[in-house]
Amino acid sequence: MDRRMVWRRKPRPAACRLCPVRAHCRGRRADGSRGSNPQPPTSLDPAGRPPAGIPVMKIRRQRGAVLVIVLWTAVLLTVLVTAMASKVRLSAQATANNRNAGLAWAELMGAVSHAEMELMLERMELPVGEPLELAENGEVRTPAYRFNGRDLQLNYPVGEDMVVRIYDHAGKINLNRINRQDMQVLITHWLGGLDADPERVQELLVAWTDWTDLNELEGVEGAENEYYENLEPGYTPRNNPELDSVQELLLIRGFDEVLEGVNLEAAFTVYGNGRRLNLNLATREAMRLVPGLSEETIENVIAWRDREDINNMAEIGEIVPFEELQELAPWVGTNTSNIYTLFVYPRAELSEAEIERLEVEDEFYNPDPVTRGYMEILEVRGYTNPPIVYHIDPYGTLPDTAPPRVSERDVLFR
Repeated sequence: MDRRMVWRRKPRPAACRLCPVRAHCRGRRADGSRGSNPQPPTSLDPAGRPPAGIPVMKIRRQRGAVLVIVLWTAVLLTVLVTAMASKVRLSAQATANNRNAGLAWAELMGAVSHAEMELMLERMELPVGEPLELAENGEVRTPAYRFNGRDLQLNYPVGEDMVVRIYDHAGKINLNRINRQDMQVLITHWLGGLDADPERVQELLVAWTDWTDLNELEGVEGAENEYYENLEPGYTPRNNPELDSVQELLLIRGFDEVLEGVNLEAAFTVYGNGRRLNLNLATREAMRLVPGLSEETIENVIAWRDREDINNMAEIGEIVPFEELQELAPWVGTNTSNIYTLFVYPRAELSEAEIERLEVEDEFYNPDPVTRGYMEILEVRGYTNPPIVYHIDPYGTLPDTAPPRVSERDVLFR
């Protein structure tokens, strides 16, 4: 037999002096090393002591490194979990806010629809047996006069947390139905009446005339294309007696100074054909801008109409002093219109602390602190078709909604 074909058993390596397990020492030399980099085992013996030949400090350093890694891992996981939890919380809050906003918008638009229906019902005959609203003196009140900005109770009720106010435009000054003479009277009143500067009055009147006439000819001390186009930014005058918006007043030279701080939407209108102001429906802002009404008289008018209607000049004479009545008479009437501004907004209740503070600061404070709300300007032509909406402002500025600022003992009427 060929000696090269004879199987020879490979001799076992000598047992490691550090470990009695032979399998552990396979491939090692007799001195217990493997190659040029001996790797002594680091496992502890049953008594918890490191094997002979391994430094104790090295074992401790390895334990410290593992502990640091574990702690950093825990910190990173904590930060990650916290960030994820915060993101989930914000997402949940955003979802809840969107849901609440959607519900609030749906409730508000439902109240708007009910308010529009209220105006359509006003065009219908009252049902047989329907109770009528009576004044303190027993007279039947005109239902249309309730559209003067009071907090309405509708036939189709809305939620208790919603406020609906409707303003008939017969209670506003119609800019598109004012002739030159009437505008001169208004400008004179705005500038102080008898104390007004005649030159300033004439300057504003000419600017108004140039804006509303049908030509581009500039009046004496007036303003036409050349003046307005040189402004920054420039624009051209209307040159038409029909204004598109009450805000257009501020574009006419000088009117922005005279009407600074005035709620134009509350005082003026460009809709309808009414020429006179109905005191049953008039806003404070409109009454302040017509001659013949002082602040005291305005508050007395509001106090009167809360009790009963103002039906004729004789009743106006019971409220307005005679010297003021002569100036006021050409400006007032009892007409109503088909144009309305409605406001709908969530009710805001004052806290007891706020009420106490306001009572100290002002005896006649406004219990409704809201100054802006969803606004629509619309025309109602009947009860068979929906109203025609001319203008929408989700953040419209409310007129002054305060109750009469006059005490019972100080009213001018009894």
